[in-house]
Amino acid sequence: MSESITISKGVEKAIVYKELLPQIHNLLLNESDLIANLANISAVLKETLEFFWVGFYWVQGEYLVLGPFQGSLACTRIRKGRGVCGKSWETAQTISVPDVEQFIGHIACSSLSRSEIVVPIFRKDTVAGVLDIDSDTINDFDQEDVLFLEKIATLIGQTL
Repeated sequence: MSESITISKGVEKAIVYKELLPQIHNLLLNESDLIANLANISAVLKETLEFFWVGFYWVQGEYLVLGPFQGSLACTRIRKGRGVCGKSWETAQTISVPDVEQFIGHIACSSLSRSEIVVPIFRKDTVAGVLDIDSDTINDFDQEDVLFLEKIATLIGQTL
Protein backbone atom coordinates (compact mmCIF):
# COMPACT_ATOMS: atom_id res chain seq x y z
CA MET A 1 0.00 0.00 0.00
CA SER A 2 1.18 3.48 -0.80
CA GLU A 3 1.57 5.47 2.38
CA SER A 4 2.00 8.79 0.59
CA ILE A 5 0.53 10.77 -2.25
CA THR A 6 2.69 12.88 -4.55
CA ILE A 7 1.11 16.04 -5.95
CA SER A 8 2.74 18.91 -7.83
CA LYS A 9 2.70 22.24 -6.01
CA GLY A 10 1.48 25.49 -7.51
CA VAL A 11 -0.40 23.89 -10.41
CA GLU A 12 -3.97 24.20 -11.63
CA LYS A 13 -6.69 22.27 -9.84
CA ALA A 14 -7.30 20.03 -12.89
CA ILE A 15 -3.67 18.90 -12.78
CA VAL A 16 -3.95 18.11 -9.06
CA TYR A 17 -7.04 15.98 -9.73
CA LYS A 18 -5.34 14.24 -12.69
CA GLU A 19 -2.38 13.38 -10.46
CA LEU A 20 -4.68 12.22 -7.64
CA LEU A 21 -6.88 9.87 -9.68
CA PRO A 22 -4.33 7.11 -10.41
CA GLN A 23 -2.96 7.34 -6.88
CA ILE A 24 -6.43 6.96 -5.35
CA HIS A 25 -7.05 4.07 -7.75
CA ASN A 26 -3.83 2.39 -6.54
CA LEU A 27 -4.79 3.02 -2.93
CA LEU A 28 -8.12 1.25 -3.51
CA LEU A 29 -6.42 -1.66 -5.31
CA ASN A 30 -3.85 -2.20 -2.60
CA GLU A 31 -6.09 -2.05 0.48
CA SER A 32 -9.31 -4.03 0.89
CA ASP A 33 -10.61 -2.26 4.02
CA LEU A 34 -13.23 0.29 2.98
CA ILE A 35 -13.01 2.35 6.18
CA ALA A 36 -9.23 2.69 5.86
CA ASN A 37 -9.54 3.71 2.22
CA LEU A 38 -12.26 6.29 2.88
CA ALA A 39 -10.29 7.76 5.77
CA ASN A 40 -7.24 8.15 3.55
CA ILE A 41 -9.22 9.52 0.62
CA SER A 42 -10.89 12.14 2.81
CA ALA A 43 -7.49 13.17 4.22
CA VAL A 44 -5.92 13.37 0.76
CA LEU A 45 -8.75 15.47 -0.67
CA LYS A 46 -8.77 17.82 2.31
CA GLU A 47 -5.01 18.33 2.30
CA THR A 48 -4.32 18.54 -1.43
CA LEU A 49 -7.30 20.69 -2.38
CA GLU A 50 -7.54 22.53 0.95
CA PHE A 51 -11.25 21.90 1.43
CA PHE A 52 -12.87 22.89 4.74
CA TRP A 53 -14.53 19.50 5.33
CA VAL A 54 -14.42 16.19 3.45
CA GLY A 55 -16.28 13.06 4.40
CA PHE A 56 -18.52 10.17 3.56
CA TYR A 57 -22.05 9.20 4.53
CA TRP A 58 -23.36 5.67 4.01
CA VAL A 59 -26.92 4.49 3.50
CA GLN A 60 -28.18 2.57 6.52
CA GLY A 61 -31.91 1.99 6.27
CA GLU A 62 -33.74 5.33 6.35
CA TYR A 63 -30.59 7.40 6.96
CA LEU A 64 -27.25 8.44 5.66
CA VAL A 65 -24.88 7.71 8.56
CA LEU A 66 -21.57 9.49 9.01
CA GLY A 67 -18.47 7.61 7.91
CA PRO A 68 -14.81 8.58 7.77
CA PHE A 69 -14.17 12.32 7.46
CA GLN A 70 -11.64 15.11 7.93
CA GLY A 71 -12.73 18.38 9.50
CA SER A 72 -14.86 19.68 12.31
CA LEU A 73 -17.68 17.87 14.12
CA ALA A 74 -20.32 16.62 11.68
CA CYS A 75 -23.98 15.66 11.56
CA THR A 76 -24.29 11.97 12.35
CA ARG A 77 -27.56 10.99 10.61
CA ILE A 78 -29.35 12.58 7.66
CA ARG A 79 -32.76 11.54 6.34
CA LYS A 80 -33.31 10.91 2.65
CA GLY A 81 -34.22 14.15 0.89
CA ARG A 82 -32.94 16.39 3.74
CA GLY A 83 -30.09 18.80 3.18
CA VAL A 84 -27.68 18.59 0.28
CA CYS A 85 -26.55 15.06 1.19
CA GLY A 86 -30.07 13.70 1.55
CA LYS A 87 -31.14 15.37 -1.70
CA SER A 88 -28.17 13.88 -3.57
CA TRP A 89 -29.11 10.45 -2.21
CA GLU A 90 -32.76 10.94 -3.17
CA THR A 91 -32.03 12.16 -6.72
CA ALA A 92 -28.94 9.97 -7.28
CA GLN A 93 -27.21 13.04 -8.72
CA THR A 94 -24.27 15.26 -7.88
CA ILE A 95 -25.38 18.51 -6.30
CA SER A 96 -23.12 21.54 -6.18
CA VAL A 97 -24.35 24.45 -4.05
CA PRO A 98 -22.56 27.79 -4.58
CA ASP A 99 -24.04 29.35 -1.42
CA VAL A 100 -25.46 27.00 1.21
CA GLU A 101 -27.56 29.78 2.73
CA GLN A 102 -29.54 29.86 -0.52
CA PHE A 103 -30.23 26.09 -0.47
CA ILE A 104 -33.66 25.48 1.02
CA GLY A 105 -33.38 22.87 3.76
CA HIS A 106 -29.60 23.08 4.10
CA ILE A 107 -28.39 21.35 7.26
CA ALA A 108 -25.76 23.53 8.92
CA CYS A 109 -23.37 21.16 10.65
CA SER A 110 -20.91 24.07 10.75
CA SER A 111 -21.73 27.76 10.43
CA LEU A 112 -18.37 28.15 8.65
CA SER A 113 -19.51 26.12 5.64
CA ARG A 114 -20.32 28.43 2.72
CA SER A 115 -20.53 26.14 -0.33
CA GLU A 116 -20.94 22.39 -0.73
CA ILE A 117 -20.74 19.59 -3.25
CA VAL A 118 -22.18 16.11 -2.72
CA VAL A 119 -21.48 13.20 -5.07
CA PRO A 120 -23.39 9.91 -4.88
CA ILE A 121 -21.43 6.66 -4.69
CA PHE A 122 -23.13 3.77 -6.43
CA ARG A 123 -23.11 0.05 -5.70
CA LYS A 124 -24.32 -1.21 -9.06
CA ASP A 125 -27.40 0.99 -9.72
CA THR A 126 -28.14 1.94 -6.11
CA VAL A 127 -26.77 4.85 -4.12
CA ALA A 128 -24.71 3.27 -1.32
CA GLY A 129 -23.34 6.51 0.07
CA VAL A 130 -22.20 10.02 -0.74
CA LEU A 131 -18.97 11.97 -0.80
CA ASP A 132 -19.65 15.31 0.92
CA ILE A 133 -17.28 18.26 0.62
CA ASP A 134 -17.73 21.68 2.20
CA SER A 135 -15.82 24.87 1.59
CA ASP A 136 -15.60 27.95 3.76
CA THR A 137 -15.70 30.04 0.55
CA ILE A 138 -18.81 30.90 -1.44
CA ASN A 139 -18.93 29.45 -4.97
CA ASP A 140 -15.81 27.33 -4.47
CA PHE A 141 -16.82 24.37 -6.67
CA ASP A 142 -16.91 24.26 -10.45
CA GLN A 143 -17.34 21.74 -13.28
CA GLU A 144 -13.79 20.44 -12.79
CA ASP A 145 -14.72 19.49 -9.23
CA VAL A 146 -17.89 17.78 -10.45
CA LEU A 147 -16.03 15.86 -13.16
CA PHE A 148 -13.14 14.64 -11.02
CA LEU A 149 -15.07 14.00 -7.80
CA GLU A 150 -17.52 11.87 -9.79
CA LYS A 151 -14.55 9.89 -11.13
CA ILE A 152 -13.30 9.37 -7.57
CA ALA A 153 -16.79 8.28 -6.45
CA THR A 154 -16.87 5.82 -9.36
CA LEU A 155 -13.53 4.36 -8.29
CA ILE A 156 -14.86 3.90 -4.76
CA GLY A 157 -18.10 2.37 -6.03
CA GLN A 158 -16.18 -0.19 -8.06
CA THR A 159 -14.70 -1.56 -4.83
CA LEU A 160 -18.07 -2.10 -3.13
